[in-house]
Amino acid sequence: MEFFMKRYNCRMQKPSGIFGAVFFAAVFVFAFLSCNKAPEGKAEGETTDAGTIIYSHPSNVGPLNPHLYNPNQMFAQCMVYEALIQLNDDGTIGPALAESWDISEDGTVYTFHLREDVQFSDGEPFNAEAAVLNFKAVMGNAARHAWLGIMDKIEKCEAAGTYDFRLTLNAPYYPCLYDLALPRPFTFLSPKSFPDDGDTSKDIKSPVGTGPWKLVETKLGESDLFERNDLYWGEKPKAARVLVKVIPDPVTRALAFEAGDINFIYGMGQVNYDTFNRLRNSEGVTGTISGPLGTVNLALNSGKGPTKELAVRQAIQHLVNKEEIIRGVTLGTQIAADTYFAPTIPYCDVGLKPYQYDGTLAAKILDEAGWKILPGKTIREKNGTALEIDFCFIGNDAAQKSIAEVLQGQVLKLGVSFNLVGEEEDSFYSRQKSGDFGMIFSDTWGPPYEPHAMVSSMLLPSHADYMAQAGLPMKAELDGKIRQVFVTTDVEERSTLYKDILTILHEQAVYLPVYYMTMFEVHRTAEMRNVRFAPDVYHISFGAITLE
Repeated sequence: MEFFMKRYNCRMQKPSGIFGAVFFAAVFVFAFLSCNKAPEGKAEGETTDAGTIIYSHPSNVGPLNPHLYNPNQMFAQCMVYEALIQLNDDGTIGPALAESWDISEDGTVYTFHLREDVQFSDGEPFNAEAAVLNFKAVMGNAARHAWLGIMDKIEKCEAAGTYDFRLTLNAPYYPCLYDLALPRPFTFLSPKSFPDDGDTSKDIKSPVGTGPWKLVETKLGESDLFERNDLYWGEKPKAARVLVKVIPDPVTRALAFEAGDINFIYGMGQVNYDTFNRLRNSEGVTGTISGPLGTVNLALNSGKGPTKELAVRQAIQHLVNKEEIIRGVTLGTQIAADTYFAPTIPYCDVGLKPYQYDGTLAAKILDEAGWKILPGKTIREKNGTALEIDFCFIGNDAAQKSIAEVLQGQVLKLGVSFNLVGEEEDSFYSRQKSGDFGMIFSDTWGPPYEPHAMVSSMLLPSHADYMAQAGLPMKAELDGKIRQVFVTTDVEERSTLYKDILTILHEQAVYLPVYYMTMFEVHRTAEMRNVRFAPDVYHISFGAITLE
C-alpha cells in the first residue's frame, strides 16, 4: 500500500476503520488499472512495458561513440546504432538503413537508397544528409581506421537525393559491402549529438542512434541502463529495458545468476566452461551453444624474444595438445582448430597441412636449434638465455585464463616456460599494438570480418597481427599480396593471393590456432523466451527476447 501512496504522491495520514478500508480498496483498484493500461500514445496492440532483461559485463559500456573503439563496448554500440546494411542470419549481406543499392559496372560507385521511415531516437530524421555527415566524420579520422581496407578507397560521399546516398571509390574494392556492414565505424549518430566542430574523433554530445535501444543512464562501476527506442523503424524490442550490471569476475557473475541478480548470461568468457555446464544442467535453467563464430588463436611474436626463431614457433605448434584443451578446458563444447580461419570461410579452404601434436618432434626441433636442457636445469637454454615466453591474456576472461594455465603446464614438460601475464582489457590491447608480448591471444573476429577485414588489419599495428608478423623476412612480400587481394577483380587471382597469404602465415607458424569458438547463453527457462544467437559475436538479440 505504501507503494501506491508514493506512486500517486499521497501524503495524507492513513484513515482507519471501515472508511479506511474502503478508501484503500479504491486506491488499490485505481492503481491496478492505471498500472496495467497501455501508456498514452500507444495504439492497441503496440509493444508496452514488458520488463527488464538483466545482463552483465566486466565494465561499463563506455561513452558509446559509434565512430570509435575501446572503451566503447561493441555489443552496446550495436544496441544503439545501425549501419546501411547488415549481416543476415545465413551469413549473406542484407538491407538495414538502406533498403537497396546499385553498383556501377566498374565497381567504384555505390548508390544506397535509404529507408524513408527512419528517425533517430531524439526524433531527428535519418536521410542522405545525415549519412554524409557521419561518413565525413569517420573519414576525418582516417588514420585511426586505417586498418580497414575501405578507408583508403573512399574518394567522396554525397547526397544524390533526400534519401539517396552515393559513395565513390578510387578503385574497385570487393569487400566494400562487408566493411559497411561492420558494427563500427560506419554507423550513424544523430546530427544533434555531433560536437559543435563536427569532429567525433574525441567526443560526442550524447549516444543517440537509430537502433532499437537507447542508453538512458550510466552509473560508473555499477551499471548501464538501456530503454526501448519507441521511435524504432523496425520490429520493436519485446522487453522494455536492458540493465547491464558491471561484474568483472566470472565467478561472481555465476553467483549473481544463481541468486537471481541477473537473468541472462551470453557471450565468450562470461563464465568458464565448467560453470556453464553446471548452470545449464541446473533445474529450471536453459543453456545453449552457438555454431562456430571465429577462431581462438595465439599470436607468436616473430620480432622479439625466443619466438623470433622459426624453430621455436614451429616447436610450440607441436607442443600443444589441443584435444586436452577441448576435453579439459572447454569440456567438449568446442572444435579443435588446425588453421587460422575455418575452412568454411570464403577463400580459406586452401589445403594447409595441420601441425600435429608430437612432443618428440618438438624436442628434436628445439635440440637442433640449440635450445638444450642443461644438467640440473628444467628450462631449456641457448647461449645463456632461458626459453621463457611472456604469454599475455585478459585476466578476467575465464576462458583465456584457463587455456593459458593448461598450456603453461603442457609446454613445461619439455623445458619451455610460459610466464603468464593476465591484465585488464585496456592494457591487454595496448600490448597487442605495441608488440610487448611473446605470445598473446589474437582471436579472429568472425563474420562479417573474415577473411578480408582480418587480413587488412595485418598491414598496420592496430592489433596483434602486425607486431606478430613484423619479424618475418618476407613481411614486405606478404603485405604486397594483402594489398593486391582487395583490388583485383579477377576471382581466380584473388583465390590464389589468399592461398599465398594463408600459406606464408601457416608455414611461418605465426599463429597457433586453438579452437573454433562458439558463444554461450544461459537463462531461466520459465522467465525468458525466444533467446537466440546473432550471426556474429558482436550483436546480442535482446530485442527478440520475451520475458514471462
